[in-house]
Amino acid sequence: MKEQWRDTYLALIRGERRGPIATITRLGLWISSIPYGWAVRLRNKAFDRGWRAAVKVGIPVISVGNLTLGGTGKTPCVEFLAKRLRERDLRVAILSRGYGVEQGPNDEALVLEENCPDVPHLQGADRAALAQTAIEELESEILILDDGFQHRRLRRDLDIVLVDATNPWGTGYLFPRGLLREPKSSLRRANLAIITRCGAASTAAVAAIRREVEHVSPRLPIVESDHRPAAWVNSRSEERPAEDFGGKTVAAFCGLGNPESFRRTLIDLGCTIAAWRTFSDHHAYTRADIDDLRNWARALPTDALVVTTQKDLVKIRLAVLGDRELWALKIELAIHKGGEVLDGALARLTP
Repeated sequence: MKEQWRDTYLALIRGERRGPIATITRLGLWISSIPYGWAVRLRNKAFDRGWRAAVKVGIPVISVGNLTLGGTGKTPCVEFLAKRLRERDLRVAILSRGYGVEQGPNDEALVLEENCPDVPHLQGADRAALAQTAIEELESEILILDDGFQHRRLRRDLDIVLVDATNPWGTGYLFPRGLLREPKSSLRRANLAIITRCGAASTAAVAAIRREVEHVSPRLPIVESDHRPAAWVNSRSEERPAEDFGGKTVAAFCGLGNPESFRRTLIDLGCTIAAWRTFSDHHAYTRADIDDLRNWARALPTDALVVTTQKDLVKIRLAVLGDRELWALKIELAIHKGGEVLDGALARLTP
């Protein structure tokens, strides 16, 4: 039911649903976005003018965030930065709000723990307090603030904004009429923009995004990146090369903010998708969900492989689903253009 509401909402704001009721509903959502925009602008002005103070800690803070709701690839970017900083022999800690953290570490934390085992990840609503814990108890030398662009209470030394090449501006409207968390003008307070998933968009589309970013914030450095399939992994900690499933028939499921990106990646790998299921972002799989997926897997063609994302596998922790092996695609960030810009920004923080 939750997934149906999500799909209906997205179809509505994208203009895919037609008719007078859909038009009136979009108008109501646009009216609702006006007070939301006022609140966002007022909050930002309070920090910009010093009416609300940001907490400064004694070590560098790097923020990774975005302007839109949904997945723009923050977790692979955070992992990339953490590994790059560890290569400099720095003690790094990751701080995040932690969606659903009340029930334990969420999917993003579990993925980062698996891929960056030597980087602690602290989750909680008060990230200023988490920063002090990381400094005093973990002796951290640099902090990465995950999904931190809107979390202005903690002062940052490098503010990175991610822009998804496949859906850069979330239909162009503020929430709830669209998926923008802030106006595009907020790019002016960023120090660096990284365009993600460039491989899934045309060269012309990426160039148009660059022009739009430069129009809003002319001096903002821009880096182009892609999400590259790194390997297939399973819950037994086994790995297979990403290209191993090329030409194979797969049945895929995922719970992502941008599920279409996973579908495109499978197609780019040469997979034929025989069945496809999506869940909401950060979906907490229940026993009923697993039983349903088992029945779904048993009904698949005999040659179909069952695949998902690493973000989903860390929550399911199953090696077999419906008598079939379950494999997850591990994704990593790859810099295509502007790597020297990013390296220079990190070097200025970590002499």
